[in-house]
Order: sequence, then C-alpha cells, then structure tokens
Amino acid sequence: MGLTLAQKIIQAHLISGDISAVGSEIALRIDQTLTQDATGTMAYLEFETMGIDRVRTERSVAYIDHNTLQSGFENADDHRYIQSVAKKHGIYFSRPGNGICHQVHLERFGIPGKTLIGSDSHTPTGGGIGMLAFGAGGLDVAVAMGGGAYYINMPKMYKVNLTGKLREFVTAKDVSLEILRILSVKGGVGAIIEWGGEGVATLSVPERATITNMGTELGATTSIFPSDEVTRAFLKAEGREADWVALASDPDAVYDRVIDIDLSTLKPLIACPHMPDNVVTVESLKGTKVDQVCIGSCTNSSLLDMLKVAALLKGRTISPEVSLSISPGSKQVLSMLAECGALTDILASGARVLECACGPCIGMGFSPNSAGVSLRTFNRNFEGRSGTADAKVYLVSPETAVAAALTGEITDPCLLGHMPEIVFPEAFRIDDSAILAPADPEEAKSLEVLRGPNIKKFPDSVPQEDAIRAELILKVGDNITTDHIMPAGAKILPYRSNIPHLSQFCFGVCDKTFPERAKAAGQGIIVGGINYGQGSSREHAALVPMYLGVRVVITKSFARIHVANLINAGIMPLTFRDPADYDELNQGDMLSISNVYEGMEHGEMTLTDETTGKTYPLVCQFTDRQKAILKAGSLLQYTKQIGEEN
Repeated sequence: MGLTLAQKIIQAHLISGDISAVGSEIALRIDQTLTQDATGTMAYLEFETMGIDRVRTERSVAYIDHNTLQSGFENADDHRYIQSVAKKHGIYFSRPGNGICHQVHLERFGIPGKTLIGSDSHTPTGGGIGMLAFGAGGLDVAVAMGGGAYYINMPKMYKVNLTGKLREFVTAKDVSLEILRILSVKGGVGAIIEWGGEGVATLSVPERATITNMGTELGATTSIFPSDEVTRAFLKAEGREADWVALASDPDAVYDRVIDIDLSTLKPLIACPHMPDNVVTVESLKGTKVDQVCIGSCTNSSLLDMLKVAALLKGRTISPEVSLSISPGSKQVLSMLAECGALTDILASGARVLECACGPCIGMGFSPNSAGVSLRTFNRNFEGRSGTADAKVYLVSPETAVAAALTGEITDPCLLGHMPEIVFPEAFRIDDSAILAPADPEEAKSLEVLRGPNIKKFPDSVPQEDAIRAELILKVGDNITTDHIMPAGAKILPYRSNIPHLSQFCFGVCDKTFPERAKAAGQGIIVGGINYGQGSSREHAALVPMYLGVRVVITKSFARIHVANLINAGIMPLTFRDPADYDELNQGDMLSISNVYEGMEHGEMTLTDETTGKTYPLVCQFTDRQKAILKAGSLLQYTKQIGEEN
C-alpha cells in the first residue's frame, strides 16, 4: 500500500510513533519555525526560560506583522525585544513593513518536503508549496526551536480530488469556501487534507496557498499540495529553484475520505456572519448594501491577487458609500505593484493602501462603522473580531470584493464584464534588506536582550492534583473561538506580553464579569459545547485562563491546537461521555473530580455536581507525555524537569 504525500513527509521526520496508528501520538523533527509579534514575545520568553543559547532548527524566523500600530510604547518595546532576542539566539528577523509572515515565508524561506511549525494558526499556508506546516502554540514552537520534537496525534488522511478549471471570476477563495460548505468548521478535525487531481495543475502557488491557508478554518491538522512544475516555476521566480523537489503521493495511496470538486461548476461564494462555513452564493445576496471592503490578509494578498484587483479597478472609481482598504502581503508585492503601475490604478480608484501587515484582519485598525457591513478577503469573520461588536463581516474573493466596492452592494463579480488578462512576471523583485540575519555565536555571547516595562515574566502554573473541587465559573455554547476566549484588536493586542493586564479582557465577548469572578473564585472549571477553542493558535487563550485559576475545561469536543495549548498550560481538557449531560450543569454549581491520576490512566473520570448531587461520566485520552505535563503543571515545567533529570 502506497503512502500519501503527508505520510511520506511524516515518515521522513518521524522521531517516535507509528504512522499506521491513526490517533496515536507521534513525534516529529521540525526543520523550520516562524513566529509573529502577537504571539512571538511570549514564545521567546518561553525559549529564554529553557536556557538554550541558540536555536537548533534549520531556519527560524521572527516576523513583525500583527502589532504594527504603535499608538503607545508597548508594541515598539515588543518589537525591540524580539529583534534583540532573535539576533542573540540565531533567529532571522523580518522587520515591520516587510510583510505578513505567511506571505513572506512562502516567498523567501518555504521549501517543499520540509516541516514547519508557527505560532500562528495559518502556518499551513506553507502547504501551498508542499511543506508540512502546522499552526501551534508558542510553547510548542519554543521547544522546537530548542531542538525538541513536535507532538501531534497521527491524523487521518483526506483527499480533495480536483477536476476541471475555474471559470472567469471564480477563484481559489471560492474553492476554500466550497470545502467549508461541504465539511464545516469542524469537519477537518483530526485530518490532513491533501489536494490532488488533474485540476491542481491549473492552480498557481498563490492560489494553492489561499486554499491551504483556509484549511485552518476546517479545523484540519494541516493542508498540502504536491510539489510540481508549478511549484518549481514559483521558486525559480523567487530565485530559489535549488530548493525545489518533486513531491507527490503514491498512486495507490489510501485515504480515509475522498471529496470530489469540479472546479468548472463553482460559482462565486460568500461566507455570511459570523462563521467561515456559513456559505451561500454571492448572487443570492445581491443588492445587500455594503459599507466597507477590505482586501488583503495572509489569505489573499499575493501579487496575483493584487494585480487582479488593480486591473478591475483601473479607470473606475469606488462607490462614495464604501471605504476600501488594500493591504499588500509583502514589501515584494508592494514594490512590484509600484513598478508596473498597478499601484497607481489602485490609488486612483479611491482605495486606501495600508502597510504590508495583517491590519484589519486581526482588528488592528480599519474597523467598520456601527452595524456596518464589511466584505473582507480574510479567513475569519468571527463576531467582534473586526473591532466593531455589531458589524456584519462577510468573507469573499478579491474579485467579489472589488465588485462590491464599485457598486456599493454585494454584486456577482461576473457582472463586471470580462476579467482583464493578467501578465504574471517570470521573476520577482528580490530585496531581503528588511530581513536581518542573526549574530554569529561568538558575537551573540555579548549581546543584551532589550526588555520594556510591559514585558512581564511568564506566569507560574500549578501542578494538576489528584482531586479537584471548584466552581463552574463559566458555561458557554458551541464553536467558541479563541477570539471569544482572548480577543484580539488594537486595544488588547499590545498586552500580549503582559498576562496580568491581558487577563481583564478574558472572555469579554461572552461575559465581561468573568475575569473578576474567576479571581474571586480562586480556581474554577469552564464548561463548553462543540468545537471549543477553534480559530487562532494563540496560546494566550490557555495561558490567561490558567493565570485566572482555571483548572479544568469540560466540553462536548475541542479544536486540535487549543486542546494542546490547554495541556501545555497545565489545564486539563475533558469531554462529556454523553453530550446531553452538558445541559444538566449550571454556571455557579460546585463541581468536583476525585481520583484524577487514576482517571488519567483509564481515560475515564467522574464529575460530581455537589450542588445537585448528580454525577456525570467524563472521558479523556492523554498520552504518557501529556499526563506528565499536567502533573508537572505545564510543558515548560515538564521540560525543565526533563532537563534537570538529564
């Protein structure tokens, strides 16, 4: 029996485990890591705590792309800290303005067949060139930088078989929305999605990267495309043809599920508020008034996307009722737009050009007006993520975004006429002056790491005890995202390196009283529904609850990255054996679990609701390593213990 492409890369990087045992824990050697500034400061504080002088990966890169709005000293101090720690410890540093981490990494560092983990959930963008790329929490990235293994449960293998070719004004974004319509935001949990079939050859690397980027919204472990002649041409244009290698699955590879999509039958699609899988056709919403349009993000900010946008805007003016922002994905993209005149066409339309950063996607500026309708080429439209609590955010392709900007309402882009021919360059403009190399090991010894007053120490964790008694301090519903748990936005992101201050915003979207109630309780238990913790990989959604005394989270089901982050923070994730028991528990009840250690071994525990006297069976599936992490109190404490023992 042959192997899938993902299985081949896993096999080549396997430290321990069995690729044939789906669901069992495997350990992988990691070739590359990336961080961004919203999660990177904490990741590097964790790395420093480990006491390792220099990273042990082939390539680690620190990007500044999230917290670029410097309205106070906090973000600037974090950037200075990251730059100094990168120079000292062997990490490349991508300066503010150089671009979004996933776009730049694809352009300058990604290599087919290599493994990559990043402290950002959209790291699977690297699958567009055949990397096995995972989003992870900062602790996992810190351990990988120190030479440690990355642990995941061996995923199932899904294949999406593409046939046909996309029609005019139908895009890779529409392919992403179609697979979300088919699978939902939880349909990819526990699986790697491989894209194949004859239709793959019709998609460029930027289009493939859009699709692998949005595979994150499926809950998938990662997504990957084969590395073929299209990949080779892209790397050649980047001056990196030597990094190319052909990669494909075996003809007799076996998949757990195969999904067929005929590209030629797709229509322009749109995801409605407030979930990426709330997908309908664009034409079904025609005439809906639009207040704002945002084009960019790590999903749709490539040169190809921007050239299409410029071509459609050329000679036209956006509606006076619409505010349009354009965020090129990298300095390379912006420079090439300027050189070919496309940037002038964009500016002449009335669009506002923002810097090469995440910007509005992470709630860092350009928030919609009150109750505004905003069409965005981003990957997420969670409630409140835009920075405006009552905004209605829709996810669309760049072409559909332009149509709305020109007409002032949701419009099928096919009505714009014919798509102008896009001449894609055979060579890209290479300028790595904004990527700073680290110091050599000898020089690094004398370098100082610079810390501002907003950078606080990593919070202490508490070892998991054999018995737990705590109040149910918060009960939430299905599809709770990490944006619900630990919101983003310009007012909150500057405090990502200051857990005590950050804690006052925890679960603010759900219950503004939560932080104070959690502190008053001392320790607590959270209960949630299906797919708890979906969305961003931000470990702050685990670290802050840990700081506030959360000891256990009990749900109907979890998202992959978040359950790993909970364990890394020393919080025990448990699930209901019978999901209906969720309805029996009430916020404020006093709950208890005894014989925790024995329960970890057998995969079963009993929850007692002391308020009602009822008991409920809970289940868990912890590896020996995860049990040890929980008993130690966190991955950081566990890593320290292992180091002391060795």
